[in-house]
Amino acid sequence: LLPSAVPVEAPKKPKNKKKAKRGPAEIIEFEDFEKISLKAGTVLSAEPHPDADKLLVLTVDIGEERPRTIVAGIKSRFSADELVGRKVVVVANLAPRKMRGVMSEGMLLAAGAKSVVDLVGVNADPGEVVR
Repeated sequence: LLPSAVPVEAPKKPKNKKKAKRGPAEIIEFEDFEKISLKAGTVLSAEPHPDADKLLVLTVDIGEERPRTIVAGIKSRFSADELVGRKVVVVANLAPRKMRGVMSEGMLLAAGAKSVVDLVGVNADPGEVVR
């Protein structure tokens, strides 16, 4: 075969993005950080996800006209009952994403590399900017 006729195999992508190894965090410019909208929120309700063992479905007030639905993989650390009333930090401008059939409209900030240690919280009214 001629060199140009040799089939070239495409690089394999990890099937599950979450299992891909993460290296050191890339240095970003301040302008990149400014793109992230972090807001204080209060958890109004929480319940187990109907189709997932590790997920909770939360209703969170972040100072908008209506509360947001946020699906979070924190069930291994928190029960639904202990989250109600908790003040949290929410990534408010993350694109909505369906998680096991439920639309999630943000993300909670949490500590912990391999498992959730705690949620990042702030003693502020819902909607207050976090920076």
